[in-house]
Amino acid sequence: MRKLLPILVLMLFCQSFSWAQQQPQFTHYGFNGMYISPAYAGITNRPELLSIYRYQWLGYDATFDDGGSPRTLLLTAHTPVRLLHGGVGINLMRDKIGNTTFLTAALSYSFHVKIGENKLGLGVQGNINNIKKGRYRANDAGDPSVPYNSSDTKYDLGAGLWYESETFYAGGGVTNLLKSEYEFADSAGTGSGRLLGENHIYVTAGYHFPLTRDLVATPTVLLKHDTETISFDAGARFTYLEKYWAGVNYRYEEAVSALVGVALLQDNALRVGYALDLTTFNPDAKALTSHEVMLSYRLPEPVVRFRPPVRTPRYNFTK
Repeated sequence: MRKLLPILVLMLFCQSFSWAQQQPQFTHYGFNGMYISPAYAGITNRPELLSIYRYQWLGYDATFDDGGSPRTLLLTAHTPVRLLHGGVGINLMRDKIGNTTFLTAALSYSFHVKIGENKLGLGVQGNINNIKKGRYRANDAGDPSVPYNSSDTKYDLGAGLWYESETFYAGGGVTNLLKSEYEFADSAGTGSGRLLGENHIYVTAGYHFPLTRDLVATPTVLLKHDTETISFDAGARFTYLEKYWAGVNYRYEEAVSALVGVALLQDNALRVGYALDLTTFNPDAKALTSHEVMLSYRLPEPVVRFRPPVRTPRYNFTK
């Protein structure tokens, strides 16, 4: 399995990058490794369920139809699986932008390689995507390139890497390796409008830096690349007593953000977070604020139980 590492690296960094549909962005990317890379599955040794709901550009007025505020619901789950020498995970997402709805379900497997006390995950992902185009009005009646209440479903693949230690993490992933092409019918059912699903690439890292015995600073960064743009997020959060956190983030040519959150229950199993984005780039064409709520539940690490060997003098022989 170690021989797959150079192959995954090539897939991750040497693809041609283009994508006709912008994928959603999350301000809670520092908590959301499963969305960034399939190699994250099980890497923390704790099974986890996570959900994020994002309402972007709240109150955006598109004047007609369904408006233009993107709304995204993401559900992820992952767990280590000792018998598989790694972990498995699942992503479910619904992303709605105007009259377009994007649904995806992805199953991930990560093979874990021990590096001292730390781990490297090598991940692969299979997913099924459905894109539905709503009722669009063509400027020219009967234009076959304008979709109308049509949808298409395709399968695709992803891959990624993830390195995890007690104080540092880094990872990345690439999506749509098959570059599936989606086709949509027009109002007469005769058109063949197309949307090409191309690669998105994500690379992220974070470092947990103790300021005092009770306060930890975690600077984070996320790089994103699609067919037309290279973008990034950069920020930091401060965690007190491993229970309360607050932070700030900057998204290139988009927004500045504030994050707050709290961990509840025994062993801080339940985490609740909220993020507020303030639009700083081209605000007249968008809306002032975006809002994001995160909820996650982490289970305890699975206990590995070994049956002790039975020793008896009956099987001890000496010459």
